[in-house]
Amino acid sequence: MALNYIWIALVLLAVIIGIVQCCISGETTVLTEILNSTFGSAKTGFEISIGLTGVLGLWMGIMKIGEKAGVVQGMSRVVSPFFTRLFPDLRKGHPAFGSMLMNISATMLGIDNAATPLGLQAMREMQETNSDKTTASNPMIMFMVLVTSGLTLVPVSIMTYRAQLGAANPADVFLPILLSTYFAAIAGVVSVAVAQKINLFDRVILGTLGGLTLLVGLLIWGAMMLPQETVGRISAALAAVLLLGVICWFVIAGMVRKINVYDAFIDGAKDGFKTAVGIIPYLIAILVAVGMFRASGGMDFLVRGIGRLFALMGLNTDFVPALPTAFMRPLSGSGARGLMVDAMVQYGADSFVGRLVSIVQGSTDTTFYILAVYFGSVKISKTRYAVVCSLIADFCGLLSAILLGYLFFH
Repeated sequence: MALNYIWIALVLLAVIIGIVQCCISGETTVLTEILNSTFGSAKTGFEISIGLTGVLGLWMGIMKIGEKAGVVQGMSRVVSPFFTRLFPDLRKGHPAFGSMLMNISATMLGIDNAATPLGLQAMREMQETNSDKTTASNPMIMFMVLVTSGLTLVPVSIMTYRAQLGAANPADVFLPILLSTYFAAIAGVVSVAVAQKINLFDRVILGTLGGLTLLVGLLIWGAMMLPQETVGRISAALAAVLLLGVICWFVIAGMVRKINVYDAFIDGAKDGFKTAVGIIPYLIAILVAVGMFRASGGMDFLVRGIGRLFALMGLNTDFVPALPTAFMRPLSGSGARGLMVDAMVQYGADSFVGRLVSIVQGSTDTTFYILAVYFGSVKISKTRYAVVCSLIADFCGLLSAILLGYLFFH
């Protein structure tokens, strides 16, 4: 329901802003740009969905092998003590646990191409035990908030852009990015736990989150001791080892269990194709609304208004040029990336704004894109409070990004 209201608001605001600008200027240029954006965004949504077909086919085929070989079920049992408390509505050893674990692991390593199919597989597995097939279940909402918080250990792509744009130390934003995305994830989990009355003081949950915090701290310490080039090589190597290791592990397990590995892969790949086709309408819908709002100039009005408000309050406004990236991040990954690069080009990669947009870009993920794709893949139309909790995580990630930017670089 929340996505419905947001979609309506973006479309109507875009048209209203366009009409007001036409009345003021006497020209229809803005309305033409808004109209053109609908065609361009629809095309982009279709191309993204078709581009996902191959990746979804590959990884859902691999997951089907792992499922028939019993590997996914084994992974589910390993994480079951923690996940059964965080997702109490799922039975112990639920097959979705293994898919969720692999999705989160891939996201943390920055392997988005692998993370998406694994996440969609988890959604399908949760949908099988969902009593209302059109309404998001409690476990789905918790998982969605974890995914949209975008917890990433090594933001290689952001450091690469900074290096290309002449940053003296491209990795100097690593620590604030990791901290901001971690705070976003914790805020998201807490907000969902409150809504679902999950006991976060359970010793298993506290112990697991404490262990993760220690691991994050050790990774921060290790990364700070190494040059950016070394961090990038290690991250790339870990990603390659993880992906190839999973493929070999599943295939060998299938051979040991004497299943037909090829047929299992084909069955999973067929499901991947169906999933890719199924998400096209949902993806086009959200991208068209975002494209219209951006083309209307609504984003610029919002940023200027916030800047003037903070100036009237006598507060520092050096962060304002980074707000376009912040507001675009939940709506469009490519749009936010373009605004980040534009800000670094305009102000310099090593400027306060250049560093801040990098932190903002890495603080959370593309919330509305993820919600549209993941919920669309299982035909969920009633998302309940998933959008609200995801936006809470986004807000905490953005706020911590700005505060950490001032703490580290201002």
